[in-house]
Amino acid sequence: MTIRCLAVDDEPLALDIIESYISKLPFLQLVKTCSSATEAMQVLQEEQIDLMFLDIEMPELTGIQFLNILKHHPLIIFTTAYPDYALEGFNQDAVDYLLKPIPFDRFVKAVNKAQERLQHGKAPKEQPTVAAPAEHDFMFVKADYKTIRVDFKDILWIEGLKDYIIIQTKDQKIITLLSMNKMMEKLPESKFLRVHRSFIVALQKIDSIEKSRIRIGNKEIPIGEVYKDHFLKWVEENNIQ
Repeated sequence: MTIRCLAVDDEPLALDIIESYISKLPFLQLVKTCSSATEAMQVLQEEQIDLMFLDIEMPELTGIQFLNILKHHPLIIFTTAYPDYALEGFNQDAVDYLLKPIPFDRFVKAVNKAQERLQHGKAPKEQPTVAAPAEHDFMFVKADYKTIRVDFKDILWIEGLKDYIIIQTKDQKIITLLSMNKMMEKLPESKFLRVHRSFIVALQKIDSIEKSRIRIGNKEIPIGEVYKDHFLKWVEENNIQ
């Protein structure tokens, strides 16, 4: 089994090391190296990639931001000099998290994990995910030591705060231990959109858009730069400018 790889890092030396390590393992094939997330995005559109080695601290888009705007992506092994991002990296369902300088034996261990996932068909997000089946108009979340039903039509917005999220409905505030990415997987794509690293909005509940902010009732929600183009495209498609 050949694993097609993409390496993304803004440091040429780091790319050289990854390329050298890949060349030592016959079951790995390096498709391309990229110095930015935008360059990598183009490669992902044109090539079949099974595994991406991704730096986190990069200009324009960080590795985390890059993953958040991708509809689907290959297996990820993060490569970074900063241990502080480890928790967030694993929240992205990363195969592994390698700290620079990366020893070769540690690199091999991470790659073996990826190979095992691919062999067992556990690659995440190989197909676009639709979180809720079309026939469902609700979801269940765990909060306050019980499981609560939440109707999609009642949600106004969702706010992410570190390891938990707040679901704001018209009647209540529900706090649950869940990542923003996992929440997006549960929501119908036609009704909800992530507009900021920390906010998901119910599209039908938007009252107005003011510069880089969305207003829902008395709540002002910022539009993040990473998500701005996607949101404005939705605005244009729905002719509400």
